[in-house]
Amino acid sequence: MKTKSNLRDIAKLFLKLGVVAFGGPAAHIAMMQEEVVTKRKWLTEQHFLDLIGATNLIPGPNSTEMAIHIGFEKGGWNGLIIAGLCFIMPAVLITGVFAWLYSLYGQVPAVQPFVYGIKPAIIAIILGAVFPLAKKSLKTPELVIIGILVLVCSLLRFNEIYLMFGAGLVGLLLTSIKRNKNINGFLPFPFLQISDTTAISATNLNLFLIFLKIGAILYGSGYVLFAFLDTELVSTGLLSRQQLIDAIAVGQITPGPVFSSVTFIGYQINGLSGAIVSTIGIFLPSFLFVALLNPFVKMMRNSKLFSAFLDAVNVASVAIIVSICFSMGRETITDWRTITIAVLSIVLCFGYRKINSSLIVLGGSLLGYILTLI
Repeated sequence: MKTKSNLRDIAKLFLKLGVVAFGGPAAHIAMMQEEVVTKRKWLTEQHFLDLIGATNLIPGPNSTEMAIHIGFEKGGWNGLIIAGLCFIMPAVLITGVFAWLYSLYGQVPAVQPFVYGIKPAIIAIILGAVFPLAKKSLKTPELVIIGILVLVCSLLRFNEIYLMFGAGLVGLLLTSIKRNKNINGFLPFPFLQISDTTAISATNLNLFLIFLKIGAILYGSGYVLFAFLDTELVSTGLLSRQQLIDAIAVGQITPGPVFSSVTFIGYQINGLSGAIVSTIGIFLPSFLFVALLNPFVKMMRNSKLFSAFLDAVNVASVAIIVSICFSMGRETITDWRTITIAVLSIVLCFGYRKINSSLIVLGGSLLGYILTLI
C-alpha cells in the first residue's frame, strides 16, 4: 500500500542523494543500490538490475530515470514524481546559484582541491556496488561471454546503446536457439540523431523545444549531452564555447544528474526564465518514458524470451559500468595522492559494506583537500 509514510521516505532518501550523489550516473546508481537494495530492501537485487537494464533501453539521464523508477515502485504515481523532483532539485538549485555567480563575476568558483579527492572515492563506490550486481547477473557461461565482449567493445568506445541492444539480441537469439524457435517480427530500435540546426532565436519556447528534443532522444553520458549542446547551441550562436566548457565544469563539481548543467546554460542564454524552461524541457521526457515503461518491466521478466533479452542487457549494463570505472580511473588516479584515496576507499567499500557511501564521498573530498596541501 502506497502511504504518506512511503512518500516521506522517498522524499527524504532522494533529497539526500540529490545533495551527496557526486560522480555521474554510475556512482548515483551505486548509491541507490546501497540505499534501496542493501539497507532499505525496497527492491530485490534482480529487480534493481532489471530497472537498470530498462533505463539503458530508453533515452535520457539513467540515474534520474532510476530514481523515478524506484519512486514508482515504492510510492506509485506520487512516488514517481516525488523521487524524480527530489533527486533533480538540489542539483538544479546549486547549479542555478553557480549560474547567477557566473553571470556576475564571469567565472566558476575554484573548488578543484575538494573535487580532486571525490573521483577516486567514487570509483571505489561504483566497484563496491557493481560487484554484487555482477554476481547476480552472470548466471550462465553465455552471459559471462556476452559481458566480456561488451566490456571490450565499451573500452574500444563503441556506442552504449548499440552494445545494450546488441547484447539483448544475442541473449534473445541464444535462448531462441535453445528452445528451437525462430525470432520473428523483432524490429531493431530506431536510432534517432539530432539534425543540424540553423540559426535560431533565444526565446524560451525555442529553448524548451531544443532541450525537450535532446531529452527525448539522447542516449549515453553527460559528455554525449555536451556534444549535442555544442551542435544545438554553440554552432547556432546561442552560446559561446567558453560558456559550454564552464557548464561542463559546473556539471562535474555539483551533485546529482549532470543534466542539471542545462540549468546553467539556460540562465546564461535567457536568465531565470531560460533556466526554468530549459530544465523542464531536458527532464520531462524521463518522467514520461519511465511512466510508460515501468509497468512492462515485470511483464518482460515473466516472458522467457524477454527475460533472456533483459538478462543480457543487465550483463551489458554491468560491463559498461566497469568500463566507465576503468576510464575514470585512467584519467583520475594519476599520482600517489589519488592512489591513496582510491585504495582507502576500496578498503572501506569492500571491508565495511554497511558504511554510508556519502561518508566515503565526503571523506575522499576532505582527504583530497588535505593531500593537495602537502
